[in-house]
Amino acid sequence: MMRQDDRVIVVGAGPVGAVTALALVKKGIPVTLVEAEPEPPEDQRAATIHPPTVEMLAELGLTNEAFAEDASGGLISPIFHFRDRVSGGLVAVFDLGLLKGEVPYPFVMQWEQYKLVRAALPHIEASGLAEVRFSTKVTGLAQSADHVDVTAANAGGDVETVRGRYVIGTDGGRSTVRALAEIEFEGFTWPERFIKTATTFDFAATGSGFCTRNYFSDPDEWLNLFKVKGNGEPGIWRGIMPVPPDETDEQAVSMEGIQRRLQGIFPKSGDYEIPYYALYSVHQRVAATFNKGRVLLAGDSAHVNNPIGGMGMNGGLHDAMNLTDKLAAVWFGRAAPAALDRYTRQRRKAQVDYVQAQSIQNKKALEEKDPVIRRRHLDELRRISEDVTRHKQFLYRSSLFDSLKSANAVG
Repeated sequence: MMRQDDRVIVVGAGPVGAVTALALVKKGIPVTLVEAEPEPPEDQRAATIHPPTVEMLAELGLTNEAFAEDASGGLISPIFHFRDRVSGGLVAVFDLGLLKGEVPYPFVMQWEQYKLVRAALPHIEASGLAEVRFSTKVTGLAQSADHVDVTAANAGGDVETVRGRYVIGTDGGRSTVRALAEIEFEGFTWPERFIKTATTFDFAATGSGFCTRNYFSDPDEWLNLFKVKGNGEPGIWRGIMPVPPDETDEQAVSMEGIQRRLQGIFPKSGDYEIPYYALYSVHQRVAATFNKGRVLLAGDSAHVNNPIGGMGMNGGLHDAMNLTDKLAAVWFGRAAPAALDRYTRQRRKAQVDYVQAQSIQNKKALEEKDPVIRRRHLDELRRISEDVTRHKQFLYRSSLFDSLKSANAVG
């Protein structure tokens, strides 16, 4: 069966797909949102929403959901720490509150990505311009001069071809849309894997001075330690650490291995309670182009990076807002299709010059083994934090304000 729909087909209902669909319907553009999973998965992936991204979500009408005081909302986190795991010392404290009066939301919001999706979907469905289809897996794609046909199979095995003016792939690092469009995914994979482990143990109550976002430098086992609301009190702390190439998957995800890593953060009697954990490979890759004819890419379909600094999802949401502005201008005849080439130029620059460069630099700094270089780096972080001007400059870069400004200036 062929459906003659004059709409945009968004493939992938993760945070970037949901925000893309919501932004489009708010601009009056019909959308079919397709997702292979039977429902929004409660995945424990990205959670950090940087200040400019909070502003974007507010523009989309998600303020009530984001700032909800119950577990469905985010955790406001203006402060983050850099710590030396070897000495146990606090190196530098950075405070986004210094940007109060300069930016609308001077804080990070720790809001799990699945909660963002759950917040956006009712708005999408209430628009009257969207069709949301779960348990629908894309299997084929064909473009012509004025439309694109997407072939998909539902859970029952029925195959259908959906026609739209454009298709936007927001279906992750293993994007089917990107593969079907034959767009190269350039970059590399880190030799070590990362393990994310969650615990209900409250590190803030240990007297160690931890805040809700902590970066630990360590030449042997660096650590990111963050708090999210989870399903309610007492909340959940997530620890992200490297797994060296010579450690097997089985060793890493064994309870002995997981408990060892958590006891290394704070030794305590008895085991840590572990709600969930995940072991995964880490990539630094950027698509050769974010637009090819009527196929467009955003989020992890267009770029992936290591999670240090919380830039991946934010970069994807910035893609979504940039792309939907340009696509609306093309859709309603205010701009030529070449505007979508500018989308690629702008968002690839944001990725290559900022997100990729910064996330790689973040990782290398945390894992530095040379004691002289390592001490020099930590001392420099301390000096930056103690100088208000440099402190603010650091915040503008690490929170992706500079990335947005630089990318948006590209013609």
